[in-house]
Amino acid sequence: NGAVPGERGKQDKSVKRGNWGNQIEFVLTSVGYAVGLGNVWRFPYLCYRNGGGAFMFPYFIMLVFCGIPLFFMELSFGQFASQGCLGVWRVSPMFKGVGYGMMVVSTYIGIYYNVVICIAFYYFFVSMTRVLPWTYCSNPWNTPDCAGVLDGNISSRAALNLTHLLNTTQKRTSPSEEYWRRYVLQLSDDIGNLGEVRLPLLGCLGVSWVVVFLCLIKGVKSSGKVVYFTATFPYVVLTILFVRGITLEGAVTGIMYYLTPQWDKILNAKVWGDAASQIFYSLGCAWGGLITMASYNKFHNNCYRDSIIISITNCATSVYAGFVIFSILGFMANHLGVDVSKVADHGPGLAFVAYPEALTLLPISPLWSILFFFMLILLGLGTQFCLLETLVTAIVDEVGNEWIIRRKTFVTLGVAVAGFLLGVPLTTQAGIYWLLLMDNYAASFSLVIISCIMCVAIMYIYGHRNYFKDIEMMLGFPPPLFFQICWRFISPAIIFFILIFTVIQYRPISYNEYVYPTWAISIGFLMALSSVVCIPIYAIYKVCRSEGDTLLERLKNATKASKDWGPALAEHRSGRYAPAFSPSTESHLEVQPLQPEKGQSEAVAASPVQGSNGSAHSQDSRL
Repeated sequence: NGAVPGERGKQDKSVKRGNWGNQIEFVLTSVGYAVGLGNVWRFPYLCYRNGGGAFMFPYFIMLVFCGIPLFFMELSFGQFASQGCLGVWRVSPMFKGVGYGMMVVSTYIGIYYNVVICIAFYYFFVSMTRVLPWTYCSNPWNTPDCAGVLDGNISSRAALNLTHLLNTTQKRTSPSEEYWRRYVLQLSDDIGNLGEVRLPLLGCLGVSWVVVFLCLIKGVKSSGKVVYFTATFPYVVLTILFVRGITLEGAVTGIMYYLTPQWDKILNAKVWGDAASQIFYSLGCAWGGLITMASYNKFHNNCYRDSIIISITNCATSVYAGFVIFSILGFMANHLGVDVSKVADHGPGLAFVAYPEALTLLPISPLWSILFFFMLILLGLGTQFCLLETLVTAIVDEVGNEWIIRRKTFVTLGVAVAGFLLGVPLTTQAGIYWLLLMDNYAASFSLVIISCIMCVAIMYIYGHRNYFKDIEMMLGFPPPLFFQICWRFISPAIIFFILIFTVIQYRPISYNEYVYPTWAISIGFLMALSSVVCIPIYAIYKVCRSEGDTLLERLKNATKASKDWGPALAEHRSGRYAPAFSPSTESHLEVQPLQPEKGQSEAVAASPVQGSNGSAHSQDSRL
């Protein structure tokens, strides 16, 4: 049950908050959270653009020095206190604004992420036909520029010389692109011109929120069972698509494009910046989700082992997905007679335009399309579960009374309904512009700042020695020396580097040829600032409310760990967290509130009976 050897047997369960059913549920949930759409639609493209196989070198260095240490820090932080992203800041109350910042970031991501899932649902449903609707150019929404790969004009075109062929390819718009822009989105000409709500997308958004709510209806008790399917089945689909992809003609060309190292690019700072950013965003650091998921662990669970398993699984999935994507893109480039770079894309363009078009070339293409979009749905849902649970847990832990704990399902329903309503503008004709604006600004440099402040607060304000002792008390061993050095020096330095890199590399956002107006970019910056601004505002509020005659005294009191910081269960509060009274009364005090009508004398009389395994039977039975 996760107890430390030599310690008396304990239940190690939080009756009040609940725990994961077993360790596999936690690992699968965290894998589902970390492995998301970015692994499929962002990493392969970054890898191909930044020097192929050479990109793996900075990528894995950043994983070892920044990814795994930050992942372990967040898991151990949440597990030690058994609190969500707000409650853990009892460690240094002045920094509770970091928790609020995490909630704001999770809210933004949760709103637009479910819209992407709803578009995947839409494509999943329309794929259930004999011929995929984006196969030919003979539909009412197509334009004269449309040239499908199956419209019979390829063989004649292949006879022409290469320059002419490239010119025609550049002018050509594919049926899948016209289906995406002119039919699914009915894209408007400007971000301010919202147009009408696309009802099919609105319906799918409703479906995706209902699915998320039903899976979280009993919190981690229900979502822990769902992840057995949602976290594992995408790997089955990836493998099916991989086997299908590598058997196609031209697949090797695509994979070589993806993997061939261009070592000269390693000296380019942009490549290192991209590697660090991708690791950071891909693992979901600073979203609050990792702290929340770990808070439902048993106190003595080995989160050190878990953090390494989950981080490496996440990165291996990204590399594996690259083979799936580029084998099919290579086949399509071979079919068109063009270079792979002409068909490579990333983001929604890859998931909803380039890849679906490549699938039309395969026999029984609807089957492959259904599988691909089903995989996207599951990858998205795994992340969405954790985003919603982060918000719900933060609210319930913050209020913290019995009344709200019993009504947690209604809190989940309320958050889901609010998320659905806030997602409605993203299903309008200008919705994709807003979605990309949120994706680029709401969760970019603000995450980096939040993570940097979290590192500093734990290592330097609370104190690294205190934190290492806490981990030793929880795991039975202190964090390895490598992690101690990373947490104190290397990881904050890398995070700072990512921040500087993000600022230097900043380019105003655009979507294809459309350049965003200044007012839209201003809204993007306001979204980014709205999460960061929580930190100074709460810090000022806390300092003003703290006791002390001088500012320095107030600062000391505001940053000092509060009295209720430490392990949540009384049985784990040993050493410097031990209460002033004796252990026997401590165990009774923990149990007593559950039966308030019984007298104190009866509580004292029922002293624990030691069983053969050292457990206190009377206490368990009364619980």
